[in-house]
Amino acid sequence: MKQVRFEYSYITPSKVVCVGRNYVEHIYELGNEIPSSMVLFNKPNSAISDRLYSFYEDTRFEGEICFLIQQNKIAGVGFGLDLTHASIQNHLKSKGLPWERAKAFDGSAVFSEFVKFDGDISKLSMKLYLNGTLQQFATYDLMIYKPQTIIEEIQSFMSLEDGDIVMSGTPKGVSTYKVGDIFVGEIWYEDEMVVQGRWEVKFRRS
Repeated sequence: MKQVRFEYSYITPSKVVCVGRNYVEHIYELGNEIPSSMVLFNKPNSAISDRLYSFYEDTRFEGEICFLIQQNKIAGVGFGLDLTHASIQNHLKSKGLPWERAKAFDGSAVFSEFVKFDGDISKLSMKLYLNGTLQQFATYDLMIYKPQTIIEEIQSFMSLEDGDIVMSGTPKGVSTYKVGDIFVGEIWYEDEMVVQGRWEVKFRRS
């Protein structure tokens, strides 16, 4: 089973629960409609990775503020990359089919370490740099659904086990990437950076 680092230990999430279309400008950049209710989907444990690989030319990255759950509440925060096979997802969406083939493949949930968090969630923000250039930026205020609302909605129909991860959605700025690209993802609490992840894209060997 795949693990993530939380403080000085390793945690085995049973699943990753993701929110789709949680930032208005990202919805518009992909030509989607604002949903009438929260869009949720899962990634299995096998999707988790601490390395970033190149898969297909149209594989898209989406940087996100991520939360680690313990005892049914937020215990930690980290940075995550939700990877998407764009052409496959577009086909599935056009047919009204589930997204797993485009979203839940091995290595599609890339995480930094997680750090303990018990502060004011509304003061969190994220930055994602691609090859030294700021590619994505998001704050709590830009989210359509706030983290506590997301957790309550998930728990209305599905249990969150200790160690599970919630990915809270991506802002505008998603794009494709290639071998050799350098990603740096940061989570900020007001003016203090609390966690950072750095990845160089590698070629994935079969």
